[in-house]
Amino acid sequence: MHRPAYALLVGVAATMGVLALVASFHIGRPLVDPEGFLGPSWLRLPLLVLGAFLLDLLPRTLWASRFKPALMPAIARERIREHWDRERIVLVVTGLVSFYITYVCYRNLKSFLPFIMGEEKYDRELHLVDRALMFGHEPATILHTIFGTGISAHFLSTIYLWFLPLVPLALAAWLVWSRNITFGYWFATSQCLAWSIGTASYYALPTLGPGFQYSYLYTDLPSTGSSALMEALSYGRSNVIRSGAEGAVQSVAGFASLHVAITLLVALMVQYTLRHRILHVIFWANFAITVVATLYFGWHYIADDLAGVVIALFSFWLGGLASGQKFDRHGLSSHPTSTTSQVPVDAE
Repeated sequence: MHRPAYALLVGVAATMGVLALVASFHIGRPLVDPEGFLGPSWLRLPLLVLGAFLLDLLPRTLWASRFKPALMPAIARERIREHWDRERIVLVVTGLVSFYITYVCYRNLKSFLPFIMGEEKYDRELHLVDRALMFGHEPATILHTIFGTGISAHFLSTIYLWFLPLVPLALAAWLVWSRNITFGYWFATSQCLAWSIGTASYYALPTLGPGFQYSYLYTDLPSTGSSALMEALSYGRSNVIRSGAEGAVQSVAGFASLHVAITLLVALMVQYTLRHRILHVIFWANFAITVVATLYFGWHYIADDLAGVVIALFSFWLGGLASGQKFDRHGLSSHPTSTTSQVPVDAE
């Protein structure tokens, strides 16, 4: 007896869609597409699928043909026949569409947070936890003293903002080039789970984050891309809440840190599914630096980051089970139980 690896992936996307629709109807605000620069969704989804296909086919064809036009058609046809079978196409389309729905609903549900939960926040409590963990000191002050507030601020900002292109690039990489089809389902399912659980955490413990609530702690920092982003998000939040601007979203919510969750999830996927040690080091370093950056700039409290770690571990594990991965050595390694989307029911 078998089950499709995409069952949980599609289920999470569908659940997020229903929740977003119910919330939109409840508060009387329309659903918006926060990433609408490519046009309407009915056009963007085919473009994303086509883009993933061309990203795999064109560079490979140009390189293998040595830019000789006469050789290109045969090389392209061979790649399509070998790599773009029905299983790969279903994976790419299902993964991109499910992630797109999940992410857009995440952005809308995050934007609806102050309208549904009101103005009650738990920043004071998490701030007190931070000070207790640091023996009466501010985490931000400690980090500013250790790393300084010069070139290190710009470096940390760059790594923090790298998260924005990392999310779609990593998803596309596993969907298009995963050596085992179930690895693509694993990553896409885990991503959707992480964004969904992160959305629930915003409602479970609403916060703004120390950079918004205790901005005086960060006045010694220079102007960086991170500070510009924080200022833009603050303005956007005010515009949506006070002016009721439609077609815009507010994107301020602290608990839990999805920067931490997603960068850890990517590091885990690299560790478990890729065989290149250098890539292991790079992505674990990216995760560690991102954790530092969230506290350094005041995006998150320590509890936010710890919750992000829990979200990543749970999403990674559950996504692995759903896609037919068998965990070994007390979870420190794994191997797939199938090469297709049809995985054993008892794979776990």
